[in-house]
Amino acid sequence: MSAEVVALVVLVLVFLIATVRSINMGALALVAAFVVGTAVFGVKVSDVLGGFPANLFVILVGVTYLFALARNNGTVDWIVHRAVVAVRGRVALMPWVMFVVCAAITAIGAASPAAVAIVAPVAMGFAARYRINPVMMGLMVVQGATGGSFSPIGIFGAITNGVVDKSHLPGNPAVLFFSAMGACALISLIGFLTLGGTKLLQRDRETPKEQVALARTGAATGSAGDSAEDPEPADDALPRLDAQRSLTLVGLLVLAVGALVFDLDIGFLALAVAVALTLIFPSAARGTVDKISWGTVLLVGGIVTYVSLLEDQGTVKWLGDGVAHVGAPLVAAFLICLIGAVVSAFASTTGILGALIPLAVPFLQTGQVGAVGLVTALAISSSVVDCSPFSTNGALVVANADVSERDNVFKRLMTWGMTIMVVAPVLCWVILVVPGSLS
Repeated sequence: MSAEVVALVVLVLVFLIATVRSINMGALALVAAFVVGTAVFGVKVSDVLGGFPANLFVILVGVTYLFALARNNGTVDWIVHRAVVAVRGRVALMPWVMFVVCAAITAIGAASPAAVAIVAPVAMGFAARYRINPVMMGLMVVQGATGGSFSPIGIFGAITNGVVDKSHLPGNPAVLFFSAMGACALISLIGFLTLGGTKLLQRDRETPKEQVALARTGAATGSAGDSAEDPEPADDALPRLDAQRSLTLVGLLVLAVGALVFDLDIGFLALAVAVALTLIFPSAARGTVDKISWGTVLLVGGIVTYVSLLEDQGTVKWLGDGVAHVGAPLVAAFLICLIGAVVSAFASTTGILGALIPLAVPFLQTGQVGAVGLVTALAISSSVVDCSPFSTNGALVVANADVSERDNVFKRLMTWGMTIMVVAPVLCWVILVVPGSLS
């Protein structure tokens, strides 16, 4: 049995053992990375640790630390209340507002994780307060950010179109963008309808007067016919913009502008803002470090470290080369879309887009498979799985979920991610690749 096969079998065992036994999957993956790296691939421990996602660690710690402070001092409550006022109490609109906001931010060139890091904490806070399914809210935030990223000036779009041009393949940026946005919107719609969106619509229709009151006073209403649950105080008792909350809003604005306009590292920038607020208002910072999602950090860090080991040791390339030698172009096209989805669920989507498209060049040049269709199918398959809790975006959603819901959000997002990982390549292949081979 080759080293590549052993490494892949161990990865499957990590998932099975962590599912059956009550053990943090990240801790198990770190141990597996050490054993497989040193015993199977024969690399040094320092090389194994080189795959630890330090940047993702800083992002998760920095963002959750900052928004823990914002929750403690009431800033998040103030933002959520203002968001309700903006949609006139129509709670069912908020998931779509978050989808559009994330799509707009990434469509003008912002990195997808940066957009999710800024929007997800507010979106998840809103979901917790107004009893919206957090999985649905997180799913729509991530899919909005993903779809917008494929605009011609978005990061995913620029990378994909650039690789296509460099490989001298025919491309169509408009088809790529609208297909990706359509796929993300469809996934969001399915998530909205299956995860409680219809109940939100019913609540908005059947209690219009209560929803107007909710917009004006911030009172959390129950479903139709129910009494209010955990009502907030009247408007005059809602959080006001005192000095601490105002400065926190300024800090969040600095975070958004620095990350989206000046392309500063969002993790370190969030930490810097959080540290500054702690120094100015130390009393509000008590207990915030404990609210950092350390379990999520360990889980994602361990899995990504193991997958990085596989990438560094050529296991992903080994899979890609195997696909390139498949005799049937249509079968090869499906397999490469599937590999893109599987690997991207645990690793960098940006890296996958840059690595797998060139692998498809040999059989694309035969003319038996349409280049535009396959590139678009590969791009969609490799990106819509970013809702997986092992990706940066999915991890940010889990980390910002309410503590009582965090385990459930992780499990449900993993189910959604794994389902999309299988279904997306099949549908993309059928809709985008097969017709091109028949024409």
